[in-house]
Amino acid sequence: MNIKIAPSMLSADFANLERDLKTIEKNGADYLHVDIMDGHFVPNITMGPDQVAQLRKTIAIPFDVHLMITEPLKYIDRFAAAGADIITVHVESEGEIQACIDAIVNKGVKAGLVLSPDTPLEILVPYLDQISMILIMCVYPGFGGQSYIPESTEKIRACRQLIGHREIDLQVDGGINFKTLKEVIDAGANVIVSGSCLFKGDMKDNMRQFRKIIHG
Repeated sequence: MNIKIAPSMLSADFANLERDLKTIEKNGADYLHVDIMDGHFVPNITMGPDQVAQLRKTIAIPFDVHLMITEPLKYIDRFAAAGADIITVHVESEGEIQACIDAIVNKGVKAGLVLSPDTPLEILVPYLDQISMILIMCVYPGFGGQSYIPESTEKIRACRQLIGHREIDLQVDGGINFKTLKEVIDAGANVIVSGSCLFKGDMKDNMRQFRKIIHG
């Protein structure tokens, strides 16, 4: 299984953001995970599509845009135009899931669905043949630096079984560090979002340690 690393921009030094983004690109990150929060769906605010468009000018790696917003359908076109390569929306958000998937795909962007910790996997079933990614939240969305919820491991394993032979990436986000990385990979995750662990200290060394764990 091809494991991909997606550093979460939420943990970068925003006073030196361009420097940090170029550092993760230089050290072989597969994606940049961009958390979009509206202060309503989650109690935090990050940035909008105009800021994402500016960031797009600094690095070439794919942008994995995670919309933690109440009405994602209103903003999908703008984030696609800003340079998103993947857009994931929460199944718990307001609005029609199918309409969000259609809007993303119609823009030529990969579509994904996100499940918060308390949301059952069964909600994904009608959409499995239309999406490119499933994101399992291993913490409650809204803030970086939280601890991994242990029950997430079984959910990841069950999700991998649900995916079956479909070409769907299984992404995990929340509390992924040197201690939990192997656990989520063994359960079936293949796209790893990590913020605090990768950005704290030396990014090059942290990425090297991630890869060492990934490759056993």
